[in-house]
Amino acid sequence: MEQIIITKQDSTRIHNAIRDAKLKNAIKKEDADKLLAELHSAKIVSSEDIPKDVVTMNSIVKIHFQNNKNSVQFQIVYPHLANIKENKISIFSSVASALIGYRVHDEIDWLIPSGMTKIVIDEIIYQPEAAGDFDL
Repeated sequence: MEQIIITKQDSTRIHNAIRDAKLKNAIKKEDADKLLAELHSAKIVSSEDIPKDVVTMNSIVKIHFQNNKNSVQFQIVYPHLANIKENKISIFSSVASALIGYRVHDEIDWLIPSGMTKIVIDEIIYQPEAAGDFDL
């Protein structure tokens, strides 16, 4: 498995979001632990040094599921900004936490109720750091 890459700012903000969610019982312990494990194993870089093909917070990504070729597009956001009608998915969702830190064309194993599937990152339509939006 390839090491994921996270910006220092995203890492700090995701840690803070997890801490706040735990205090409010708004995240399951196993989900928090899994996301924290991902963060702890990640390579941390400055926002200016993140490659343009890496999924970061507030990125708009297009993915497909290898088993059925269905593709979807959504933005990965912090929990308080999540809005399914606007295709804004919380970092606490299993699909968003599976994608964060991975690159375009990466294949990620993802456990769904019917078993294991692969997600393929087709495109990053918008990445804040690539656009120079370092304060999002």
